[in-house]
Amino acid sequence: MSAAIITPLTPPEGSKIDFGATVSGIDVENLTDADFDVIRTALFTHQVLVFKSQSHVSPKAQFQLTNRFDPSATSYGHGKTLDAKRSVLHPDLKTIPSQPQVQVIGNGFIPSYHGLENFTLRHPHHRTFHATSIPPHLDLSHTRFYRWHIDAALYGLAPPVVTTLLAVQVPRGRTQTCIYTDLPSPTSPSLTVPLGTTAFVSSYTSYSLLSPADQLFARTTRVEYAPHPYIWMSPSRSRPDGLGLLSEGKELPLSSLPEIDESKIQILPMVWKNPLDGRLALQIHPSAVRKLHLGNGTVVEDLKEVREIVHRLQRPGIEPERVYAHDWEEGDLVLFHNRGVLHSVVGAFAEDEVRLFRQCNVAASEMPEGPGEVEAAVAA
Repeated sequence: MSAAIITPLTPPEGSKIDFGATVSGIDVENLTDADFDVIRTALFTHQVLVFKSQSHVSPKAQFQLTNRFDPSATSYGHGKTLDAKRSVLHPDLKTIPSQPQVQVIGNGFIPSYHGLENFTLRHPHHRTFHATSIPPHLDLSHTRFYRWHIDAALYGLAPPVVTTLLAVQVPRGRTQTCIYTDLPSPTSPSLTVPLGTTAFVSSYTSYSLLSPADQLFARTTRVEYAPHPYIWMSPSRSRPDGLGLLSEGKELPLSSLPEIDESKIQILPMVWKNPLDGRLALQIHPSAVRKLHLGNGTVVEDLKEVREIVHRLQRPGIEPERVYAHDWEEGDLVLFHNRGVLHSVVGAFAEDEVRLFRQCNVAASEMPEGPGEVEAAVAA
């Protein structure tokens, strides 16, 4: 019998966060079947799990924990996306030689770590991806959500079930104000966040916030993602809230992408079903969307219209009171349900602020399950 203790997170005053839990009493390095059963149930119940004081966990154990959610899956979640020099993901991740499914992310110069020598990490900054940026004199005091997303190749490989993040080295001591608009304003939404936080929102909450008509629309609509989406989107720029891209005609034409295998283009349900309790999540990668396939057979191909629809549906779910901004401490191991939450990198570091994290996810062996109404609508 597992000795695990699952404690739901206590949201701060004024918050409407209704997900997340801490886990204690489990030895991740020597995980038993009973312990994993507890973790699996807890993840699909709470969506984000926090294990404290896990600095000793090896890359191998991190991969094994991640992989137990889908043992037949072994490919890194983004596949060969990292090999593409034009991909928006290329500069942000490095691979541990002895455990290639585990990536190293962070900020600053690292002399040596698990077979990697004398390398520099770069924390993604919104100025490299957003259409506008916060003025330099406000850069250390203010920040934005870099890109709300799910971890997924969205071309060929099925979206991972879970991502694990381990904080190895964390700069501490200051907070930032995360803003949703071009410039700080007393009337604009904002959120005080720890430096370098990872922000999470529940896609189940996002679905529950929709009107009955929008819920029906979401349940019967499929999202078509662009081929090679992270290359396709590379010239485009994000909205200031990080929730999808502006439509400025900057996307690469399909003829400029690597060879396209039509069978790998993904058309996924807009709503994904929780494998434990059947709850429905509004689960869309807003930056990678290209078309919408409606339940009546109509295909929305106008990219601006597609993005406006997706942004309208997802925007209520990222209101400040619904965002869980994790306050990282060294040794924190966080598991999140990649099919039930959206997340975003946040923050701007000074050059001498060093941050070192390990990340792991594996492409799933099966596509996410929809609510069933998509298939029924298409059949009709």
